[in-house]
Amino acid sequence: MIEIDRKHLENLLQEEELLFHKKHPESFRLYQRARQSLQGGVPMLWMIRWAGTFPIFVKEGKGAHFVDVDGNDYIDFCLGDTGAMTGHSPDKTIEAVITQVKKGITFMLPTEDVIWVGEELQRRFGLPFWQFTLTATDANRFAIRMAREITHRKYILVFNYCYHGSVDETFITINSAGPGPRQGNLGPPVNPIETTKVIEFNDVNALEATLAPGDVACVLAEPVMTNIGIIHPEPGYHEKLRSLTEKTGTLLIIDETHTICTGPGGYTREFHLKPDMLTLGKPLAGGIPAAIYGFTKDVAERFQSSLNIEDSDVGGIGGTLAGNALSIAAMKATLQNVLTDSAYKNAIDLSIRFSQGVEAVINDYHLPWIIKRLGCRAEYWFRETPPKNGSEAFNAIDTELDRYMHLYSLNRGILMTPFHNMALMSPDSTQEDVDFHSAVFRSAVKNLLAV
Repeated sequence: MIEIDRKHLENLLQEEELLFHKKHPESFRLYQRARQSLQGGVPMLWMIRWAGTFPIFVKEGKGAHFVDVDGNDYIDFCLGDTGAMTGHSPDKTIEAVITQVKKGITFMLPTEDVIWVGEELQRRFGLPFWQFTLTATDANRFAIRMAREITHRKYILVFNYCYHGSVDETFITINSAGPGPRQGNLGPPVNPIETTKVIEFNDVNALEATLAPGDVACVLAEPVMTNIGIIHPEPGYHEKLRSLTEKTGTLLIIDETHTICTGPGGYTREFHLKPDMLTLGKPLAGGIPAAIYGFTKDVAERFQSSLNIEDSDVGGIGGTLAGNALSIAAMKATLQNVLTDSAYKNAIDLSIRFSQGVEAVINDYHLPWIIKRLGCRAEYWFRETPPKNGSEAFNAIDTELDRYMHLYSLNRGILMTPFHNMALMSPDSTQEDVDFHSAVFRSAVKNLLAV
């Protein structure tokens, strides 16, 4: 087995940091200025976690590329961590946005476009009723509230190291002493063990035991775990998840926000899942904030029967800007013209090519690494076998090696998704983009092993 020389890795990181500073003087200047008015010098604090020692400031982007304020051009395999999976500023979406801006942005009233979008969501995902929000976090939050309202149950169930946005209930993990708050869970309103149960993904026995008491309102699940890395369900797992939730009267919420990379109808349509509710955000409106949650006729009727219309504006579900005319117009244009069958085929083919390029390097250098793929998303791991659950994935994290691979790519014009080694293809990505990554990846590995 190949062993990484840690001292050599440390020296390589220092070299890449110096190169990063040399290539980004204007970004550094702007960062220094931003620190005088922005917490950490960034609009959202997690942006300081990028591989460089300060954030790159973007000038403009189009398709699968963007340019920073120093004039460096990048192949973007991060794509806003799925938010720009459509490619940056898709033409048809921009045309619709410009047209709608001139006619009004938000009214607290529906426009005719929303009917087309609702009917298209029915067609893609198979659920009859839909509601709109601005973020997938809110879609998940509102779906959980609906589930609790109609089941009169206290708990939700999530999977260890899941990610469902900033939903309070989901920041829970399995520690050595048992379930408890995840590290970095800032200022939780309550300990999540009061609201949430947590088990490992792919553990059918734990799933059955946890649902058996009948006190879980809903299971909130990505159909494939993605934010801790791509972890596929084992054969038969989704069938068991569906049968056990039905048996115990527990609602099943499928969060497709990352797994929409699978195809136009997400993992749900591709693998014939039958959720009670479905949530989705990020790429739906081509980068304009927009998200959705859909549900079955049974859920709609049960919720409606408990709803006093006079309380609907203060019930914890909704938002003044949710379903605004601009978001809806952008969503219609994106679903109609961008997130199409042909666009997915091109992006998925490129993801296969990307995976093959990485795998060739792994094999040539006999590395104990793997690469996994889901639709137009691919990710390599620094371990020999695919993890089955969140704990295995978390324990495989190699922070220094991650940072080196990211920074090496960044310094040569490739942006990968931060915090893990994931690449996403857009309809505008090209074979040249993918092959350039394969060459850079090979060079990074060669340097890493040149001791």
